[in-house]
Amino acid sequence: MQLGMIGLGRMGANMAQRLQRGGHDVVGFDPSPQAHERASGDGLSTPASLEALVDRLEAPRALWMMVPAGAIVDATIDLLLPLLSPGDVLVDGGNSFYGDSQRRAQRLAERDIAYLDVGTSGGVWGLAEGYSLMIGGDAAASERLSPLFATLAPSTDKGWGRVGPSGAGHFAKMIHNGIEYGLMQAYAEGFAILERKHELVPDLAQLAEIWRHGSVVRSWLLDLSAQALADNPRLEGIAPYVPDSGEGRWTVAEAIDLDVAAPVITQSLIERLRSRDDDAFSDKLLSAMRNAFGGHAIKRD
Repeated sequence: MQLGMIGLGRMGANMAQRLQRGGHDVVGFDPSPQAHERASGDGLSTPASLEALVDRLEAPRALWMMVPAGAIVDATIDLLLPLLSPGDVLVDGGNSFYGDSQRRAQRLAERDIAYLDVGTSGGVWGLAEGYSLMIGGDAAASERLSPLFATLAPSTDKGWGRVGPSGAGHFAKMIHNGIEYGLMQAYAEGFAILERKHELVPDLAQLAEIWRHGSVVRSWLLDLSAQALADNPRLEGIAPYVPDSGEGRWTVAEAIDLDVAAPVITQSLIERLRSRDDDAFSDKLLSAMRNAFGGHAIKRD
């Protein structure tokens, strides 16, 4: 099957490679010359423009965007719309907000172009292990592209599927990432407690490896933690600063809107925000209050 891949960052390029290995004809485009050069070095055909990319594809076309969420998605659609025809399918495999995906699907439907929002999980391991794909949008368009999904997934019948109408794929991925926040925070806190009493359990990498087999807390995240601890037991050179890419915030906001209690996910997001404050005003004020009401000593800088 033929596909145009738009966005040749690491994940987009890896997905293109996996599809090519599965026998699909993939052509790619990225505005970055460096991304073009890397992808060409990996054997991907890379036309010099979006126009040239679309011209290389046989109608009805299938195009897959792997670009950052937000305005760049709309800008890419603006560039593509004059080039596309009724019957084409456009996929957004990034981490877009599901409401934006519903709006974009409606816009393209007016031109008889199908828009699929595909929540994609797997990260840098997807090339070798396959990607988990949560597909939202038109059922017929999803079925048409099923050979691509089956190739990208861990196996042809596992790890992928259409989960609902437009917006459903990105909504499911948003919740997936919220759950991920909570799981990661639990592992991090548990190992932090163990590390604080390291004289009792000195080898955290060994313990993580034990937990990986037979334990009820075994998971891929634990596998990755075990490897990280084996490579760098004291986690030297890693700053205690944890970014977030937006999905956790959206999940918490959705939980509030729906009156669903989500304390674990919410607190895990708060902890990420807290990790970035090198000069926490709130902690300084807490110390000042303790000193004021109880005479407790203040630790000076």
